[in-house]
Amino acid sequence: MARMRVPRQGRVLAGFNGSASALPVLDRAADEAVRRGTDLEILCGWPWDRQRVTEPVLTRESRTRYETARRRMDRAVARAHARAGDLRVIPTLTTEVAAEALVRSGRTSALTVLGTRGHGGPPAMPTGSLTARVAARSTNPVLVVRGEPEPERGCVLVGFASDADLDALRFGFQEAARRGARLRVLHAWSHPSPPGARPPARQRRDDLCLLAKAAEAVPECAVTMLRADHPEIAVDTVAVRLGAGRALVEESRSAAVVVIAAHRAGRRFGPWLGTVAHALLNHAHCPFVLVPAL
Repeated sequence: MARMRVPRQGRVLAGFNGSASALPVLDRAADEAVRRGTDLEILCGWPWDRQRVTEPVLTRESRTRYETARRRMDRAVARAHARAGDLRVIPTLTTEVAAEALVRSGRTSALTVLGTRGHGGPPAMPTGSLTARVAARSTNPVLVVRGEPEPERGCVLVGFASDADLDALRFGFQEAARRGARLRVLHAWSHPSPPGARPPARQRRDDLCLLAKAAEAVPECAVTMLRADHPEIAVDTVAVRLGAGRALVEESRSAAVVVIAAHRAGRRFGPWLGTVAHALLNHAHCPFVLVPAL
């Protein structure tokens, strides 16, 4: 692995493979570094579609790949400086497998910025699978850039299910403060179907009314716990009787960024993200942030 400079704690980390689809990720990462007043590290592999290279510069092929990556990195640094001239950019080339390199470097960064089209993986790799693997193991927030770049608009939208999501809500307050934006906290709920015979219609209506009031109180109580640190932020809360993934995807149409907790499920081959995160990976209409959950 070759590193140009030692990165500082709290920087923004961008995964970059030199392709045209990675340019929106690079631009967004530069903007995030400026917003936070910190450095930008650009992490590029050579190659990220192969196994780990233990002796990287011994063959003609590896030297060619290195020179190609070096030229891509030079163009990426120039692009970041053109977007934000005073930004300190740290170029890093690595021979590690993509997910391992991003998780490792992310341990000392404030934010990792990735896309949903992969970073040089095999063509058969599902869209966003690398990003999902990184987010499932990352110890820092991961910002996922979706679609073509658009002017930032709207609110900071936080999906909130329970107290396990307090770190995500705290990040949402901080993000709203950084942007000077309104914060919207969404709680999705459902009515569990009782076993056996259905109760009378009036009882079902009364039950739904009680459940709706209880659901409305969930985001309101959470906001009350945290808003003292950011009294200047305008906040509204909403409870919807809908699946969380579907609700957040729909609300993302009018949001600048969506923030959710990254709940991880243990699998045979390691941790993986939940269904809400995957819904956003595939269908969100704006960038979104996955914040590691407790």
